[in-house]
Amino acid sequence: MPEPILSYQNSQLFRSHQPHRILAGAIHYFRVHPDQWRDRLLKLQAMGANTVDTYVAWNFHQPRQDRAPDFSGWQDLGAFIDTAADIGLDVIVRPGPFICAEWDNGGLPAWLTRLPGIGLRCMDPVFTGAIETWFDQLLPIIVPRQAAHGGPVVAVQIENEYGSYGDDKDYLRWNRQALEQRGITELLFTADGGTDYFLDGGALEGTWAAATLGSRGDEAVETWQRRRPGEPFFNVEFWGGWFDHWGEENHHVRDVTETCVEVRKILDLDGSICLYMAHGGTNFGLSSGANHDGSKLQPTTTSYDSDAPIAENGTLTDKYHALRAEFFRAQGITDPPPLPPALLEPAPVLPAQSLPVAAGKPLLPLLREAGRSVSSVLPLTFEQLGLDAGMVLYSAHPVLPGRDDQPEETPLRILGLADRAYIWVDGTFAGILDDHNGADGLMLTGTGTPVQLEILVENRGRINYGPLIGQGKGILHGVLVNQRRTFNWTQTPIPLPGWGADKLEPLASATLDIDAPADAYLAFPGFGQGFVWVNGFLLGRYQEAGPQVTLYIPAPLLHAGTNRMHILDLVKHGTQVELRAEPELGTPSTGKILAAEL
Repeated sequence: MPEPILSYQNSQLFRSHQPHRILAGAIHYFRVHPDQWRDRLLKLQAMGANTVDTYVAWNFHQPRQDRAPDFSGWQDLGAFIDTAADIGLDVIVRPGPFICAEWDNGGLPAWLTRLPGIGLRCMDPVFTGAIETWFDQLLPIIVPRQAAHGGPVVAVQIENEYGSYGDDKDYLRWNRQALEQRGITELLFTADGGTDYFLDGGALEGTWAAATLGSRGDEAVETWQRRRPGEPFFNVEFWGGWFDHWGEENHHVRDVTETCVEVRKILDLDGSICLYMAHGGTNFGLSSGANHDGSKLQPTTTSYDSDAPIAENGTLTDKYHALRAEFFRAQGITDPPPLPPALLEPAPVLPAQSLPVAAGKPLLPLLREAGRSVSSVLPLTFEQLGLDAGMVLYSAHPVLPGRDDQPEETPLRILGLADRAYIWVDGTFAGILDDHNGADGLMLTGTGTPVQLEILVENRGRINYGPLIGQGKGILHGVLVNQRRTFNWTQTPIPLPGWGADKLEPLASATLDIDAPADAYLAFPGFGQGFVWVNGFLLGRYQEAGPQVTLYIPAPLLHAGTNRMHILDLVKHGTQVELRAEPELGTPSTGKILAAEL
């Protein structure tokens, strides 16, 4: 078996038997347009980094079980790794299969997690069998790109932050063996939070244990010296920023000075570090995941800027320059070389302007014609309908109590609502329920006759962290009129990511005429909450509640001439969209970053 290029002894990390320190940053190929991979990687290298770290999102490559994984185009993981190699960066690959990453379902395909009774992230043979098939197709891309074969891959992670989820060490050992049996010979490692609790569940004997944390790195180093003697300390996820949820008041940022102080603590103790994120990128389409705070869903925004040193649009921020100084200082260089002028040049931006929006077909008739309906006695979930992301329109004909001469108000309750329901009675909009108040209900007025009840349920992102990973979407446990169950439903699945020109044409639309492509920042004044497509590409979600105001349009999604935007709003429509001069991600706040990691 080839010898790994990375090794360690007596708490010292070596690369080809020479003392080494990993100075890395995370960039996810699935969050960056392929035409921008090289630019972002060059900027990482110029920061003083010697390594790039990326997760592999299984559901990005294989959203459907009946199709083989796709490793072409945007999904060309090999091309991303090769680009890093061409630039001169080492590569750390984190293939999961669970990745968290604020990515939909933590990277696990919904067709897998929906299987009845499946045990996730444990030695359930249904789960491990699916992983084996996936690894059989994924690892042939990674294995020949290992350092032992002349490639840039120097380390591979086993699972991800398992100590915060479960305690099946046999599963972790199996995962390690599955990688080794398929040809991974470079250094393997686990990654867990920086305390005893996380190490108890996630660390393995005989395997390097890395840490994930954003502060108190010196305390974590002490823990490692006690728990993992002889191992060099590697903070594989240093949280230099944080992500946002829709509906939060502010945009998370982290003070530059404080960030550098925490980085320096680790570097001064001879630790290695990887910035999470070095460049966050964008949750394009419906790829955003969600958290759950115990009472309600917290969907992650379309932007994954994460207050990273390389901003979502590629801008080199003040944090970049400060952390660059720290990275060079760790290499004994107190006066970093000047940055190449090409990297300092800001990307061209389209001028601010307003674009009139042509009205589309009314929402409810549009939804009724969005696809083929399926009938059932009980309401079907997204999983039963084979729907990964998007929406489902449910329809039934319950009797609402009351009389013509004496109407009554009755609560409509949705049990197990995941995630948001828009409700119509006889074609008239009645209100909205969310996962946290669906069982409380919405008051409807009846006269003792059947009504056409229509409920549009929106999947706002599958949970990516914690014990609720794999939770279903849709109406999970039924609908009550007062205490009476409603039966006999029709469901219309609405798979938004798969919509082509025929589905987009009836939507509200705007056109943008340009001479040459450039970046743009799209805002939606007067709109409520919905989705936008640019030249047929599902850019992502927007929401009036914020904190994110503008959606980033990378220049490669545009072309010279006429560009078309299509908008599906679920609440209200404005009369124009706007291109803004710069990104608007919300009012900055530093108040929750440290609390979020505890």
